[in-house]
Amino acid sequence: MSRHSHDDADDGENDVTGATIWLTGLPSAGKTTIARELAGRLEGEGHRVEVLDGDEIREFLSAGLGFSREDRHTNVQRIGFVAELLASHGVKVLVPVIAPYADSREAVRKRHQREGTPYVEVHVATPVGICSARDVKGLYAKQAAGEITGLTGVDDPYEEPDSPDLRIESQHQTVQESATALHGLLRERGLV
Repeated sequence: MSRHSHDDADDGENDVTGATIWLTGLPSAGKTTIARELAGRLEGEGHRVEVLDGDEIREFLSAGLGFSREDRHTNVQRIGFVAELLASHGVKVLVPVIAPYADSREAVRKRHQREGTPYVEVHVATPVGICSARDVKGLYAKQAAGEITGLTGVDDPYEEPDSPDLRIESQHQTVQESATALHGLLRERGLV
């Protein structure tokens, strides 16, 4: 199957370069907030952008999957497939998804390499203590109260990326600064 991307909105050399930008990290690390900030900036520059939010994907594309290692792997592969498909058609795809296992993330990276689609891995490396204090969705409180188990980084593993393309320590900078750092990396790579 031959793939190509066309878009008149960009005056770059190769029409539009799509890319998948995967933001991995613990719950409440700031992945989605940073992704949405960057998405707004990219849209303002005329790029086609999609944010594949992990919670929305679970509700629709991965409905019925649980949180076993196998189900988490399947979920990440489904998201990776959709991201690569969109990116191969010139979309900047921001993926703020935990993806706790290194082998799952590596499989997504390899899919992109096979298809010749740019892939950037960003580790939002916020420490668990900070994430727990933020507790955006109340997950850490529920886990502490014994209402849920299998919380990534607490009682379920999170395998940190060994060599991500970018590591963001969101506790030391604003959301705007984090998005700017990621935008800078995309510029360095010729993706914006």
